[in-house]
Amino acid sequence: MRGDAKKAWPVEERTTLGSGAISTFVNEVVLTPAGTRMNRQFLTHPGAVAVVAWDEAADEILVLRQYRHPVGMELVEIPAGLLDIEGEDYCLAAQRELAEEAELQAGRWDVLVDIFSTPGACEESLRVFLARDLSRAPRPQGFVPEDEEAEMTSTFTSRAAIVEMILNGECESPSLVSGVLALETARLLGKLDDLRPSDAPWLARQ
Repeated sequence: MRGDAKKAWPVEERTTLGSGAISTFVNEVVLTPAGTRMNRQFLTHPGAVAVVAWDEAADEILVLRQYRHPVGMELVEIPAGLLDIEGEDYCLAAQRELAEEAELQAGRWDVLVDIFSTPGACEESLRVFLARDLSRAPRPQGFVPEDEEAEMTSTFTSRAAIVEMILNGECESPSLVSGVLALETARLLGKLDDLRPSDAPWLARQ
C-alpha cells in the first residue's frame, strides 16, 4: 500500500461565489477521468500550523479554551495559527503562535502529524508540531490579542486526562484530537525519538 499522492484533475472553469478575509468560496467545473464534468464548491485556505506543547516531566499538555463562532462552542484547543505570512518557515510560524497564544518557547521541535482538516469542503492543510523542553517567553513585539483570542484562556492539563476526554467525545478540535492522539501513538510505540524533524517535507504544500 502506498500513501497519499499528488494528483489534480483538469479544471475547466473556476467561479468565485464569495470572498472573505481569510478564505474565498469557489466553484470549479472539473473534468473527470471518465470524461464527465462535475461541480465542486469549496473554501480556499492559506494553511495552518498547530502545537502540542508537552511538559514531559509533569506529563501535561498546554491547552486553550477558545470560542468558535461557526460551531457555537467554546473548544478545548492547542495553540494554532494561519500560514498567512508569505514564505514563512512552517516551524517558525508554529514558534510564533506558541509565543503569541501561550507565552512559551521550546527547546525541541518535531513534526507529529499532517492532516487535511476537511478535504471535501476546504483546502486547508494543517501541520501539528510537538514542542518539548518548554520555558516562558514574551509575546512577539506588537502582538495584541483581539476578538476571540482576547477572551482565550490557557492551562496545563494531564496528558492522560486529555486523551480520555477525546475518547469520551468531550473534545472535538481537529488539531487537538489529531495532535494529542498522534503523540499518544508515538509514545506507546516508543517512537518519540523517531518523529520527523521540524523541517520535514510536507506533501500537501509541495
